[in-house]
Amino acid sequence: MALTGVLRPGHVALRVMDLPAAVTHYTEVLGLREVGRDASGRVYLKAWDEADHHSVVLRETTEAGMDYMGWRVDSDATLDRFAGELERSGLASETSWIAAGEHLATGRRFRFTIPTGHAMELYAHKEITGCATGYLNPEPWPDGLQGMAPSRFDHCLLYGDDLDGTVRLFTEILGFGLTEQVVAGPDKLQIAAFLSCSNKAHDVAFIRQPMKNKFHHASFQLDSWHEVLRAADIISKKKVSLDLGPTRHGITRGETIYFFDPSGNRNEVFSGGYIYYPDKPTITWTDDQLGPAIFYHDRKVNDAFLSVVT
Repeated sequence: MALTGVLRPGHVALRVMDLPAAVTHYTEVLGLREVGRDASGRVYLKAWDEADHHSVVLRETTEAGMDYMGWRVDSDATLDRFAGELERSGLASETSWIAAGEHLATGRRFRFTIPTGHAMELYAHKEITGCATGYLNPEPWPDGLQGMAPSRFDHCLLYGDDLDGTVRLFTEILGFGLTEQVVAGPDKLQIAAFLSCSNKAHDVAFIRQPMKNKFHHASFQLDSWHEVLRAADIISKKKVSLDLGPTRHGITRGETIYFFDPSGNRNEVFSGGYIYYPDKPTITWTDDQLGPAIFYHDRKVNDAFLSVVT
């Protein structure tokens, strides 16, 4: 399948309350590499197998959470087309263009707010600085990795009220597929949606909650269950705040562990998951099976996992 339109998650911009502590966490514990700082003090990082200049942006402020999530599209023409469609849709608000260079090494971006209250942006250009192994006769992984060493930033899980409008925006305008959903009650109200613009089980997911613009976690890809278990050892060795895991999800089939950065933003590292194609039927979970859907091994819902957000 040739990917067109929205290609992948490109970056996540996170708010942190102690920038030096956050940088230490994201470089030494998670294992990203710092690639730059800008005049406003933001720190840019990337994972070892990412070609683009950066995938994570940290900004120091007084409240943790997510500023915005960015998506790379395949061309300037696609960027302009999506911008027009979003402005006309009635589903996007607070639309604006951000000039090239406002992010380091990044072209112009179109920012908009989705019905759940989250800021999203699309862009077509970011400087390709290359991955750590290079592209000519590369080794399977580079020397000198730190921490958990994920290969890429993978997805976010977000909480908000207008799940219906957000799913419509992603599927009807941006062309995402609905890979999985959770429905509740006799009316089968959709309470969770997992969306993909690629071959992955999800590139972004949303949970229906009464508040707008809440951040549950940013996730990073590992290669194997063994690496997830190693991440658990690192969490203990570094005395990082553990949330849950290691375990497996029923939803997406991914192997996972969750933990917190020093500001309380939840991180995930995971491996596995199935291959998604647009003709794959949507997998549906019912709310009476929410336990194994989220935590396949324990088979029960953990209230703190669902309620703690930034």
